[in-house]
Amino acid sequence: MTDRTPAGPSLAQLRALIAVADCGGFGEAAAEYGVSQSTLSEAVAKLEALAGRPLLRRTPAGTVPTEAGHRALVHARAAVQAAADALLAAQEEGTLSGTLRVASFRSTATHLLPPVLAAFRARHPGVTVTLLDAEACGGGDQAVRAGRVDLSVIVADEVHDLRLTPLPHDEYLFVAPASRGTRPVTFDELSTGPLILPPYRDTCHQRVLRYLRERGVPLTGLTEVGQDSVTLSMVGHGLGVTVMPRLALLPLPPGLVALPLPEPLTRPLALAVLPQRAALPLIRAFTAAVVESVGRFRWPDDLGVGPERRPEPRPGVGPN
Repeated sequence: MTDRTPAGPSLAQLRALIAVADCGGFGEAAAEYGVSQSTLSEAVAKLEALAGRPLLRRTPAGTVPTEAGHRALVHARAAVQAAADALLAAQEEGTLSGTLRVASFRSTATHLLPPVLAAFRARHPGVTVTLLDAEACGGGDQAVRAGRVDLSVIVADEVHDLRLTPLPHDEYLFVAPASRGTRPVTFDELSTGPLILPPYRDTCHQRVLRYLRERGVPLTGLTEVGQDSVTLSMVGHGLGVTVMPRLALLPLPPGLVALPLPEPLTRPLALAVLPQRAALPLIRAFTAAVVESVGRFRWPDDLGVGPERRPEPRPGVGPN
């Protein structure tokens, strides 16, 4: 019997589409991946011929996917990832190799992940772990979904399509000049401002604003600053106060005081991975190292704002 199944796209064609879409142009993708521009153009042209419609279009801002291209990219990324995962799935736990891409907030990369990375390297010297900035990746959860990273530290609430391993809940603290003293913080004090927060799109900005609005706290002044170190320097010079996660404050600069909010506010951190990839030996081994390290985690006492706490898993969210 003759097989009349139409020929499908090759992995090379799918990779070319992904590369050009991610880099924003054929020339940029060629330079990034060390191939000729004509090779990428030919691969994308053949893919568009198979699809029967354009998948990319050139604009003054660069080459971007068409609507059909956006739909195709979802499956192209999944297909390329699945092909690579076929080999990863065949690995044995004791002889793991390859590269693992992990995205993280700067604060969790500084204080939570180093013990994990050290333990994992000792057990699996053949694996290279690349640590990436979650914000630079377009958001950790989005980077996981798009296949740009293998795992990411994320804020776990409102994320339901990824497999999550809980990390410690990170408490938000009120930060002011040390001359303020250590008396309890009040909502009236939070309303008088000026309050310095990250830019509006930052999840911390939105979480703090929602916390204040739900409690009817009016804001008389709000300043947006992109760098935590700049924010803390401004607070130290009396230009305002801020609210930050505890991990982002360590170590607290001299001249500042960090105190609990009138009512607790936390960010529930978790390690996220695509559900279909959670059982891969490489990812399972890294997740196990995270679980083991979290079990020993103790809050550093640099801030002196409360007793050490164990991680608080969220109901219904557990390790792989």
